[in-house]
Amino acid sequence: VQLQASGGGLVQTGGSLRLSCAASGRTFSSYNMGWFRQAPGKEREFVAAISWNGGSTSTADSVKGRFTISRDNAKNTAYLQMNSLKPEDTAVYYCAADPIPYLSIRDKVNVYDYWGQGTQVTVSS
Repeated sequence: VQLQASGGGLVQTGGSLRLSCAASGRTFSSYNMGWFRQAPGKEREFVAAISWNGGSTSTADSVKGRFTISRDNAKNTAYLQMNSLKPEDTAVYYCAADPIPYLSIRDKVNVYDYWGQGTQVTVSS
């Protein structure tokens, strides 16, 4: 499977961005999707995940109420809407696909086998 993340950029504190993750090469609608981020000098961390059918989502406490994950299975694309951005949200954002179909949402980095190339999000103060 190939994942292509896009939509990152430079934004001021309080601004918004929408990340997209386009998937190809497998049955997108069968697999959970996740967003993770990695800031300089820090480990990659969970941001949000969505179930294969979009019926369930999970969001990290640090972004709850500000970030929303969604997906459009007809377009083989997952999204991360980021509002009220803060400087501490600055990181490279990665989308990932869970390798096991029809599973409950998982939030651990090491269970995701397929990763996009990352897109940089920078929030200026």
